[in-house]
Amino acid sequence: MEKLRSFLLENKTNRQTFFKNSFWLVAGNIVSKILRGGLIILAARILQTEGYGIYAYALSFAGFFTIFSDIGLSSLLTRELTKHRGEDINSYIATTFYVKIFLVALSVALTALVGPHFTKIAEVRTLMPIVAFLTAFDSMRGFFYSITRSANQMEVEARSILLTEISIDSLSVAVLLLHPAASWVLFAYVIGDAIGCLAIGWRTRSIWLPAMKKHFDKKLVKQIVGSAWPFAIMGLLGSFMINIDSIIIGWFRNTYELGLYAAAQKPVQLLYILPSLFSTGLFPIITKMAHQNEKENVENATNKLFRGVILIALPITFGGIVLGQSLVNFIFGASYAGAALTFELLLLTLAPVFAGIVWGNVIFAYDKQRIFIITSLVGAILNTGLDFLLIPSYGLPGSAVATIISQLASNGYTWYKLNKIVAVPIFKGLGRGIFATALMCLAVFGMMAIGISIVPTIIAGMIMYPLLLALFKEPLLKSIPIVDRFVR
Repeated sequence: MEKLRSFLLENKTNRQTFFKNSFWLVAGNIVSKILRGGLIILAARILQTEGYGIYAYALSFAGFFTIFSDIGLSSLLTRELTKHRGEDINSYIATTFYVKIFLVALSVALTALVGPHFTKIAEVRTLMPIVAFLTAFDSMRGFFYSITRSANQMEVEARSILLTEISIDSLSVAVLLLHPAASWVLFAYVIGDAIGCLAIGWRTRSIWLPAMKKHFDKKLVKQIVGSAWPFAIMGLLGSFMINIDSIIIGWFRNTYELGLYAAAQKPVQLLYILPSLFSTGLFPIITKMAHQNEKENVENATNKLFRGVILIALPITFGGIVLGQSLVNFIFGASYAGAALTFELLLLTLAPVFAGIVWGNVIFAYDKQRIFIITSLVGAILNTGLDFLLIPSYGLPGSAVATIISQLASNGYTWYKLNKIVAVPIFKGLGRGIFATALMCLAVFGMMAIGISIVPTIIAGMIMYPLLLALFKEPLLKSIPIVDRFVR
Protein backbone atom coordinates (compact mmCIF):
# COMPACT_ATOMS: atom_id res chain seq x y z
CA MET A 1 0.00 0.00 0.00
CA GLU A 2 2.86 2.35 0.74
CA LYS A 3 4.38 1.68 -2.70
CA LEU A 4 1.00 2.22 -4.34
CA ARG A 5 0.47 5.47 -2.45
CA SER A 6 3.94 6.64 -3.46
CA PHE A 7 3.37 5.71 -7.11
CA LEU A 8 0.01 7.51 -7.33
CA LEU A 9 0.75 10.62 -5.26
CA GLU A 10 4.44 11.46 -5.69
CA ASN A 11 6.54 12.60 -8.66
CA LYS A 12 9.79 10.64 -8.98
CA THR A 13 10.90 9.77 -12.53
CA ASN A 14 9.53 11.06 -15.86
CA ARG A 15 8.07 7.63 -16.67
CA GLN A 16 6.40 7.23 -13.28
CA THR A 17 5.11 10.83 -13.29
CA PHE A 18 3.58 10.35 -16.75
CA PHE A 19 1.75 7.18 -15.69
CA LYS A 20 0.70 8.77 -12.39
CA ASN A 21 -0.69 11.82 -14.19
CA SER A 22 -2.37 9.69 -16.85
CA PHE A 23 -3.87 7.35 -14.24
CA TRP A 24 -5.57 10.19 -12.40
CA LEU A 25 -6.74 11.98 -15.53
CA VAL A 26 -8.02 8.77 -17.09
CA ALA A 27 -9.73 7.63 -13.89
CA GLY A 28 -11.31 11.01 -13.22
CA ASN A 29 -12.39 11.63 -16.79
CA ILE A 30 -13.64 8.12 -17.52
CA VAL A 31 -15.94 8.19 -14.50
CA SER A 32 -16.88 11.77 -15.40
CA LYS A 33 -17.67 10.89 -19.02
CA ILE A 34 -19.68 7.85 -17.99
CA LEU A 35 -21.77 10.13 -15.79
CA ARG A 36 -21.98 12.73 -18.59
CA GLY A 37 -22.99 10.02 -21.05
CA GLY A 38 -25.77 8.96 -18.70
CA LEU A 39 -26.96 12.56 -18.47
CA ILE A 40 -26.92 12.92 -22.27
CA ILE A 41 -29.00 9.75 -22.67
CA LEU A 42 -31.49 10.77 -19.99
CA ALA A 43 -31.82 14.31 -21.36
CA ALA A 44 -32.26 13.04 -24.92
CA ARG A 45 -34.99 10.62 -23.88
CA ILE A 46 -36.90 12.95 -21.53
CA LEU A 47 -36.62 16.21 -23.49
CA GLN A 48 -37.30 14.37 -26.77
CA THR A 49 -35.62 15.25 -30.04
CA GLU A 50 -36.61 18.93 -30.30
CA GLY A 51 -36.08 19.78 -26.63
CA TYR A 52 -32.73 18.04 -26.60
CA GLY A 53 -31.80 19.88 -29.80
CA ILE A 54 -32.40 23.23 -28.07
CA TYR A 55 -30.37 22.17 -25.01
CA ALA A 56 -27.42 20.89 -27.07
CA TYR A 57 -27.55 23.93 -29.36
CA ALA A 58 -27.26 26.27 -26.36
CA LEU A 59 -24.25 24.31 -25.09
CA SER A 60 -22.64 24.71 -28.51
CA PHE A 61 -22.84 28.48 -28.09
CA ALA A 62 -21.24 28.16 -24.66
CA GLY A 63 -18.31 26.29 -26.21
CA PHE A 64 -18.01 28.90 -28.94
CA PHE A 65 -17.92 31.95 -26.66
CA THR A 66 -15.69 30.36 -23.98
CA ILE A 67 -12.68 30.91 -26.22
CA PHE A 68 -12.95 34.68 -25.79
CA SER A 69 -12.44 34.22 -22.04
CA ASP A 70 -9.19 32.29 -22.30
CA ILE A 71 -7.24 32.92 -25.56
CA GLY A 72 -4.86 30.14 -24.50
CA LEU A 73 -3.95 31.67 -21.13
CA SER A 74 -4.47 28.42 -19.20
CA SER A 75 -2.15 26.36 -21.42
CA LEU A 76 0.34 29.21 -21.51
CA LEU A 77 0.37 29.46 -17.71
CA THR A 78 0.98 25.71 -17.38
CA ARG A 79 3.93 25.90 -19.74
CA GLU A 80 5.51 28.95 -18.10
CA LEU A 81 5.08 27.65 -14.54
CA THR A 82 6.65 24.34 -15.62
CA LYS A 83 9.61 26.06 -17.26
CA HIS A 84 10.22 28.37 -14.27
CA ARG A 85 9.48 25.92 -11.45
CA GLY A 86 11.53 26.93 -8.40
CA GLU A 87 11.78 30.55 -9.48
CA ASP A 88 9.55 33.47 -8.52
CA ILE A 89 6.28 32.72 -10.32
CA ASN A 90 3.97 35.02 -8.35
CA SER A 91 4.11 37.82 -10.91
CA TYR A 92 3.17 35.48 -13.73
CA ILE A 93 0.25 33.98 -11.77
CA ALA A 94 -1.09 37.37 -10.65
CA THR A 95 -0.78 39.03 -14.05
CA THR A 96 -2.37 36.09 -15.84
CA PHE A 97 -5.19 36.05 -13.29
CA TYR A 98 -6.12 39.69 -13.82
CA VAL A 99 -5.92 39.38 -17.60
CA LYS A 100 -8.16 36.34 -17.27
CA ILE A 101 -10.73 38.19 -15.15
CA PHE A 102 -10.92 40.97 -17.75
CA LEU A 103 -11.45 38.46 -20.56
CA VAL A 104 -14.08 36.53 -18.61
CA ALA A 105 -16.06 39.73 -18.07
CA LEU A 106 -15.76 40.53 -21.78
CA SER A 107 -16.85 37.02 -22.71
CA VAL A 108 -19.93 37.16 -20.47
CA ALA A 109 -20.96 40.47 -22.07
CA LEU A 110 -20.43 39.13 -25.60
CA THR A 111 -22.40 35.96 -24.91
CA ALA A 112 -25.35 37.75 -23.33
CA LEU A 113 -25.55 40.68 -25.75
CA VAL A 114 -24.19 39.39 -29.06
CA GLY A 115 -25.03 35.70 -28.75
CA PRO A 116 -28.81 36.06 -29.38
CA HIS A 117 -28.08 37.53 -32.82
CA PHE A 118 -26.31 34.32 -33.92
CA THR A 119 -29.43 32.17 -33.97
CA LYS A 120 -32.90 32.24 -35.47
CA ILE A 121 -34.31 29.91 -32.79
CA ALA A 122 -36.25 31.99 -30.25
CA GLU A 123 -35.96 29.41 -27.46
CA VAL A 124 -32.16 29.51 -27.67
CA ARG A 125 -32.03 33.32 -27.57
CA THR A 126 -33.68 33.36 -24.16
CA LEU A 127 -31.01 30.97 -22.82
CA MET A 128 -28.05 33.21 -23.68
CA PRO A 129 -27.76 34.90 -20.24
CA ILE A 130 -27.49 31.44 -18.64
CA VAL A 131 -24.93 30.38 -21.26
CA ALA A 132 -22.88 33.50 -20.41
CA PHE A 133 -22.32 32.36 -16.82
CA LEU A 134 -21.43 28.88 -18.02
CA THR A 135 -18.59 30.31 -20.13
CA ALA A 136 -17.28 32.19 -17.07
CA PHE A 137 -17.17 29.21 -14.70
CA ASP A 138 -15.68 26.92 -17.34
CA SER A 139 -12.94 29.42 -18.09
CA MET A 140 -11.96 30.01 -14.47
CA ARG A 141 -11.77 26.27 -13.82
CA GLY A 142 -9.27 26.12 -16.66
CA PHE A 143 -7.11 28.74 -14.92
CA PHE A 144 -7.02 26.76 -11.67
CA TYR A 145 -6.28 23.51 -13.52
CA SER A 146 -3.26 25.14 -15.16
CA ILE A 147 -1.74 25.57 -11.69
CA THR A 148 -2.21 21.92 -10.69
CA ARG A 149 -0.95 20.68 -14.06
CA SER A 150 2.24 22.71 -13.86
CA ALA A 151 3.01 20.96 -10.56
CA ASN A 152 2.13 17.52 -12.02
CA GLN A 153 -0.74 17.26 -9.51
CA MET A 154 -3.31 15.67 -11.81
CA GLU A 155 -4.80 13.85 -8.81
CA VAL A 156 -6.15 17.22 -7.63
CA GLU A 157 -7.63 17.93 -11.06
CA ALA A 158 -9.19 14.45 -11.20
CA ARG A 159 -11.00 15.00 -7.91
CA SER A 160 -12.23 18.39 -9.11
CA ILE A 161 -13.49 16.91 -12.39
CA LEU A 162 -15.46 14.27 -10.51
CA LEU A 163 -16.94 16.79 -8.08
CA THR A 164 -17.96 19.06 -10.95
CA GLU A 165 -19.55 16.24 -12.92
CA ILE A 166 -21.40 14.82 -9.91
CA SER A 167 -22.75 18.30 -9.11
CA ILE A 168 -23.87 18.90 -12.70
CA ASP A 169 -25.42 15.47 -13.11
CA SER A 170 -27.24 15.28 -9.78
CA LEU A 171 -28.80 18.72 -10.23
CA SER A 172 -29.64 18.09 -13.90
CA VAL A 173 -31.23 14.71 -13.19
CA ALA A 174 -33.34 16.23 -10.42
CA VAL A 175 -34.55 18.94 -12.80
CA LEU A 176 -35.22 16.45 -15.61
CA LEU A 177 -37.39 14.38 -13.30
CA LEU A 178 -39.19 17.30 -11.64
CA HIS A 179 -39.33 20.02 -14.30
CA PRO A 180 -38.19 18.69 -17.71
CA ALA A 181 -37.43 21.80 -19.76
CA ALA A 182 -34.26 22.74 -21.64
CA SER A 183 -33.92 26.07 -19.80
CA TRP A 184 -34.15 24.51 -16.33
CA VAL A 185 -31.69 21.73 -17.21
CA LEU A 186 -29.21 24.30 -18.53
CA PHE A 187 -29.60 26.34 -15.33
CA ALA A 188 -28.85 23.22 -13.24
CA TYR A 189 -25.78 22.63 -15.42
CA VAL A 190 -24.48 26.12 -14.64
CA ILE A 191 -24.98 25.70 -10.88
CA GLY A 192 -23.09 22.40 -10.92
CA ASP A 193 -20.28 23.96 -12.94
CA ALA A 194 -20.06 26.83 -10.45
CA ILE A 195 -19.69 24.38 -7.55
CA GLY A 196 -16.76 22.70 -9.30
CA CYS A 197 -15.11 26.02 -10.13
CA LEU A 198 -15.33 27.31 -6.55
CA ALA A 199 -14.03 24.00 -5.16
CA ILE A 200 -10.85 23.90 -7.28
CA GLY A 201 -10.32 27.61 -6.67
CA TRP A 202 -10.46 27.00 -2.93
CA ARG A 203 -8.19 23.95 -3.19
CA THR A 204 -5.45 25.92 -5.00
CA ARG A 205 -5.87 29.16 -3.03
CA SER A 206 -2.52 28.74 -1.24
CA ILE A 207 -0.78 29.16 -4.62
CA TRP A 208 -2.74 31.84 -6.46
CA LEU A 209 -4.17 33.93 -3.60
CA PRO A 210 -0.83 35.14 -2.15
CA ALA A 211 0.26 36.07 -5.68
CA MET A 212 -2.64 38.53 -5.96
CA LYS A 213 -1.03 40.87 -3.42
CA LYS A 214 1.37 43.35 -5.03
CA HIS A 215 2.57 40.99 -7.74
CA PHE A 216 0.68 42.32 -10.75
CA ASP A 217 3.22 43.38 -13.40
CA LYS A 218 2.04 45.65 -16.20
CA LYS A 219 5.14 44.80 -18.24
CA LEU A 220 4.16 41.12 -18.24
CA VAL A 221 0.76 41.87 -19.79
CA LYS A 222 2.34 42.61 -23.14
CA GLN A 223 4.47 39.45 -22.95
CA ILE A 224 1.51 37.27 -21.98
CA VAL A 225 -0.82 38.66 -24.62
CA GLY A 226 1.97 38.46 -27.19
CA SER A 227 2.45 34.77 -26.48
CA ALA A 228 -1.27 34.07 -26.22
CA TRP A 229 -2.60 35.75 -29.38
CA PRO A 230 -1.83 32.76 -31.63
CA PHE A 231 -3.88 30.71 -29.16
CA ALA A 232 -6.67 33.24 -29.33
CA ILE A 233 -6.92 32.81 -33.09
CA MET A 234 -6.36 29.05 -32.90
CA GLY A 235 -8.92 28.63 -30.13
CA LEU A 236 -11.46 30.78 -31.92
CA LEU A 237 -11.05 28.83 -35.14
CA GLY A 238 -10.88 25.48 -33.33
CA SER A 239 -14.03 26.19 -31.34
CA PHE A 240 -15.56 27.49 -34.55
CA MET A 241 -14.83 24.14 -36.24
CA ILE A 242 -16.37 22.13 -33.40
CA ASN A 243 -19.55 24.18 -33.10
CA ILE A 244 -20.11 25.60 -36.58
CA ASP A 245 -21.82 22.41 -37.78
CA SER A 246 -24.62 22.76 -35.22
CA ILE A 247 -24.92 26.49 -35.85
CA ILE A 248 -25.24 26.09 -39.64
CA ILE A 249 -27.62 23.14 -39.25
CA GLY A 250 -29.69 25.48 -37.05
CA TRP A 251 -29.90 27.91 -39.97
CA PHE A 252 -30.82 25.40 -42.68
CA ARG A 253 -32.70 22.77 -40.71
CA ASN A 254 -35.09 22.49 -37.75
CA THR A 255 -34.77 21.66 -34.06
CA TYR A 256 -35.64 17.99 -34.77
CA GLU A 257 -32.56 17.58 -36.95
CA LEU A 258 -30.51 19.53 -34.40
CA GLY A 259 -31.51 16.88 -31.89
CA LEU A 260 -30.45 14.10 -34.25
CA TYR A 261 -27.10 15.76 -34.92
CA ALA A 262 -26.50 16.27 -31.19
CA ALA A 263 -27.19 12.56 -30.62
CA ALA A 264 -24.59 11.68 -33.27
CA GLN A 265 -22.02 14.31 -32.29
CA LYS A 266 -22.02 14.31 -28.47
CA PRO A 267 -20.76 10.72 -27.97
CA VAL A 268 -17.95 11.36 -30.48
CA GLN A 269 -17.01 14.63 -28.75
CA LEU A 270 -16.87 12.76 -25.43
CA LEU A 271 -14.34 10.40 -27.02
CA TYR A 272 -12.17 13.36 -28.07
CA ILE A 273 -11.14 13.70 -24.42
CA LEU A 274 -9.19 10.42 -24.46
CA PRO A 275 -5.95 11.62 -26.13
CA SER A 276 -6.05 14.80 -24.04
CA LEU A 277 -5.80 12.72 -20.87
CA PHE A 278 -2.47 11.22 -21.88
CA SER A 279 -1.17 14.34 -23.63
CA THR A 280 -1.97 16.49 -20.61
CA GLY A 281 -0.18 14.03 -18.34
CA LEU A 282 2.90 14.09 -20.56
CA PHE A 283 2.88 17.80 -21.46
CA PRO A 284 4.83 19.13 -18.43
CA ILE A 285 7.45 16.42 -18.99
CA ILE A 286 7.81 17.14 -22.72
CA THR A 287 7.97 20.88 -21.98
CA LYS A 288 10.86 20.25 -19.59
CA MET A 289 12.63 18.03 -22.15
CA ALA A 290 12.17 20.62 -24.90
CA HIS A 291 13.45 23.38 -22.61
CA GLN A 292 16.58 21.28 -21.94
CA ASN A 293 17.08 20.47 -25.67
CA GLU A 294 16.50 16.73 -25.20
CA LYS A 295 15.22 16.25 -28.76
CA GLU A 296 15.73 12.49 -28.89
CA ASN A 297 13.71 11.96 -25.71
CA VAL A 298 10.92 14.21 -26.99
CA GLU A 299 10.84 12.31 -30.28
CA ASN A 300 10.69 8.96 -28.52
CA ALA A 301 7.92 10.07 -26.14
CA THR A 302 5.91 11.67 -28.96
CA ASN A 303 6.02 8.59 -31.17
CA LYS A 304 5.03 6.28 -28.34
CA LEU A 305 2.12 8.49 -27.34
CA PHE A 306 0.98 8.90 -30.97
CA ARG A 307 0.97 5.14 -31.56
CA GLY A 308 -0.79 4.65 -28.24
CA VAL A 309 -3.71 6.97 -29.01
CA ILE A 310 -4.10 5.54 -32.53
CA LEU A 311 -4.23 2.02 -31.08
CA ILE A 312 -7.09 3.30 -28.92
CA ALA A 313 -8.84 5.08 -31.81
CA LEU A 314 -8.80 2.13 -34.25
CA PRO A 315 -11.13 -0.31 -32.40
CA ILE A 316 -13.48 2.45 -31.26
CA THR A 317 -13.80 3.84 -34.79
CA PHE A 318 -14.38 0.64 -36.72
CA GLY A 319 -16.12 -1.25 -33.95
CA GLY A 320 -18.46 1.74 -33.62
CA ILE A 321 -19.15 1.73 -37.35
CA VAL A 322 -20.01 -1.98 -37.29
CA LEU A 323 -22.40 -1.41 -34.37
CA GLY A 324 -23.54 2.10 -35.39
CA GLN A 325 -27.27 1.61 -35.94
CA SER A 326 -27.65 -0.75 -32.99
CA LEU A 327 -25.68 1.61 -30.73
CA VAL A 328 -27.80 4.65 -31.55
CA ASN A 329 -31.06 2.73 -31.05
CA PHE A 330 -29.81 1.22 -27.79
CA ILE A 331 -28.50 4.49 -26.32
CA PHE A 332 -31.02 7.07 -27.48
CA GLY A 333 -34.04 5.07 -28.60
CA ALA A 334 -35.70 4.37 -31.94
CA SER A 335 -36.73 8.01 -32.37
CA TYR A 336 -33.04 8.87 -32.96
CA ALA A 337 -32.47 6.14 -35.58
CA GLY A 338 -31.88 8.84 -38.23
CA ALA A 339 -28.64 9.83 -36.46
CA ALA A 340 -26.87 6.50 -37.10
CA LEU A 341 -25.19 7.29 -40.44
CA THR A 342 -23.98 10.67 -39.16
CA PHE A 343 -22.62 9.00 -36.02
CA GLU A 344 -20.72 6.40 -38.07
CA LEU A 345 -19.21 9.09 -40.31
CA LEU A 346 -18.15 11.25 -37.35
CA LEU A 347 -16.32 8.27 -35.83
CA LEU A 348 -13.87 8.57 -38.75
CA THR A 349 -12.65 11.85 -37.24
CA LEU A 350 -11.26 10.08 -34.15
CA ALA A 351 -7.88 9.10 -35.61
CA PRO A 352 -6.99 12.55 -37.05
CA VAL A 353 -8.27 14.36 -33.96
CA PHE A 354 -6.45 12.03 -31.56
CA ALA A 355 -3.23 12.45 -33.51
CA GLY A 356 -3.64 16.22 -33.80
CA ILE A 357 -4.02 16.63 -30.04
CA VAL A 358 -0.76 14.75 -29.40
CA TRP A 359 1.13 16.64 -32.11
CA GLY A 360 -0.25 19.99 -30.99
CA ASN A 361 1.03 19.54 -27.45
CA VAL A 362 4.56 18.91 -28.73
CA ILE A 363 4.45 21.95 -31.01
CA PHE A 364 3.28 24.05 -28.07
CA ALA A 365 6.07 22.70 -25.86
CA TYR A 366 8.55 24.06 -28.41
CA ASP A 367 6.82 27.47 -28.40
CA LYS A 368 5.78 27.12 -32.06
CA GLN A 369 2.11 27.84 -31.46
CA ARG A 370 1.85 30.18 -34.45
CA ILE A 371 1.64 27.03 -36.57
CA PHE A 372 -1.83 26.52 -35.10
CA ILE A 373 -3.09 29.65 -36.81
CA ILE A 374 -2.67 28.08 -40.25
CA THR A 375 -4.00 24.67 -39.19
CA SER A 376 -7.07 26.17 -37.55
CA LEU A 377 -7.67 28.58 -40.42
CA VAL A 378 -7.50 25.77 -42.98
CA GLY A 379 -9.89 23.64 -40.95
CA ALA A 380 -12.36 26.43 -40.24
CA ILE A 381 -12.55 27.65 -43.86
CA LEU A 382 -12.92 24.13 -45.22
CA ASN A 383 -15.51 23.13 -42.63
CA THR A 384 -17.64 26.23 -43.12
CA GLY A 385 -17.46 26.17 -46.91
CA LEU A 386 -18.29 22.47 -47.11
CA ASP A 387 -21.11 22.86 -44.57
CA PHE A 388 -22.79 25.53 -46.71
CA LEU A 389 -22.23 23.35 -49.78
CA LEU A 390 -23.32 19.98 -48.38
CA ILE A 391 -25.91 20.60 -45.64
CA PRO A 392 -28.67 22.03 -47.89
CA SER A 393 -28.52 18.99 -50.20
CA TYR A 394 -27.32 16.14 -47.96
CA GLY A 395 -28.35 17.25 -44.48
CA LEU A 396 -26.61 15.79 -41.44
CA PRO A 397 -24.37 13.28 -43.29
CA GLY A 398 -23.14 16.18 -45.44
CA SER A 399 -22.08 18.06 -42.32
CA ALA A 400 -20.25 14.97 -41.05
CA VAL A 401 -18.34 14.64 -44.33
CA ALA A 402 -17.37 18.31 -44.07
CA THR A 403 -15.98 17.64 -40.60
CA ILE A 404 -13.96 14.62 -41.77
CA ILE A 405 -12.34 16.50 -44.65
CA SER A 406 -11.53 19.59 -42.57
CA GLN A 407 -10.01 17.52 -39.74
CA LEU A 408 -7.84 15.54 -42.16
CA ALA A 409 -6.60 18.75 -43.78
CA SER A 410 -5.87 20.72 -40.60
CA ASN A 411 -4.24 17.85 -38.70
CA GLY A 412 -2.33 16.80 -41.81
CA TYR A 413 -0.75 20.25 -41.90
CA THR A 414 0.03 19.97 -38.17
CA TRP A 415 1.87 16.71 -38.85
CA TYR A 416 3.81 18.29 -41.73
CA LYS A 417 5.03 21.16 -39.53
CA LEU A 418 5.77 18.89 -36.56
CA ASN A 419 8.14 16.80 -38.68
CA LYS A 420 10.35 19.84 -39.05
CA ILE A 421 10.81 19.73 -35.26
CA VAL A 422 10.76 16.00 -34.48
CA ALA A 423 10.26 13.03 -36.80
CA VAL A 424 6.86 11.32 -36.41
CA PRO A 425 6.13 8.60 -39.02
CA ILE A 426 2.39 7.99 -39.34
CA PHE A 427 2.06 4.30 -40.17
CA LYS A 428 5.17 2.85 -38.52
CA GLY A 429 4.33 0.34 -35.81
CA LEU A 430 0.55 0.25 -36.42
CA GLY A 431 0.36 -3.10 -38.26
CA ARG A 432 -0.48 -5.17 -35.18
CA GLY A 433 -3.18 -2.70 -34.14
CA ILE A 434 -4.79 -2.70 -37.60
CA PHE A 435 -4.79 -6.51 -37.74
CA ALA A 436 -6.21 -6.81 -34.20
CA THR A 437 -8.92 -4.26 -35.06
CA ALA A 438 -9.92 -6.20 -38.19
CA LEU A 439 -10.21 -9.47 -36.26
CA MET A 440 -12.19 -7.80 -33.50
CA CYS A 441 -14.62 -6.22 -36.00
CA LEU A 442 -15.18 -9.57 -37.72
CA ALA A 443 -15.96 -11.17 -34.36
CA VAL A 444 -18.31 -8.33 -33.35
CA PHE A 445 -20.12 -8.49 -36.70
CA GLY A 446 -20.51 -12.25 -36.34
CA MET A 447 -21.90 -11.95 -32.81
CA MET A 448 -24.50 -9.42 -33.91
CA ALA A 449 -25.38 -11.55 -36.96
CA ILE A 450 -26.25 -14.58 -34.82
CA GLY A 451 -28.42 -12.50 -32.51
CA ILE A 452 -26.20 -11.78 -29.50
CA SER A 453 -27.31 -8.52 -27.85
CA ILE A 454 -25.22 -5.38 -28.07
CA VAL A 455 -23.97 -5.14 -24.46
CA PRO A 456 -22.21 -8.55 -24.31
CA THR A 457 -20.96 -7.93 -27.86
CA ILE A 458 -19.31 -4.67 -26.82
CA ILE A 459 -17.82 -6.26 -23.70
CA ALA A 460 -16.44 -9.14 -25.77
CA GLY A 461 -14.86 -6.70 -28.23
CA MET A 462 -13.29 -4.68 -25.40
CA ILE A 463 -11.73 -7.82 -23.95
CA MET A 464 -10.70 -9.31 -27.29
CA TYR A 465 -8.77 -6.32 -28.68
CA PRO A 466 -6.13 -5.91 -25.93
CA LEU A 467 -5.74 -9.69 -25.73
CA LEU A 468 -5.02 -9.76 -29.46
CA LEU A 469 -2.45 -6.99 -29.04
CA ALA A 470 -0.78 -8.99 -26.29
CA LEU A 471 -0.91 -12.15 -28.43
CA PHE A 472 0.77 -10.27 -31.29
CA LYS A 473 3.35 -8.96 -28.78
CA GLU A 474 2.58 -5.28 -29.38
CA PRO A 475 5.81 -3.53 -28.23
CA LEU A 476 3.97 -0.51 -26.84
CA LEU A 477 2.38 -2.64 -24.12
CA LYS A 478 5.82 -3.02 -22.58
CA SER A 479 5.73 0.69 -21.72
CA ILE A 480 2.86 0.05 -19.31
CA PRO A 481 4.29 -1.16 -15.99
CA ILE A 482 1.30 -3.29 -15.02
CA VAL A 483 1.38 -5.41 -18.21
CA ASP A 484 5.11 -5.36 -18.92
CA ARG A 485 5.82 -8.83 -17.56
CA PHE A 486 2.94 -10.41 -19.52
CA VAL A 487 4.11 -9.38 -23.01
CA ARG A 488 7.85 -10.07 -22.87
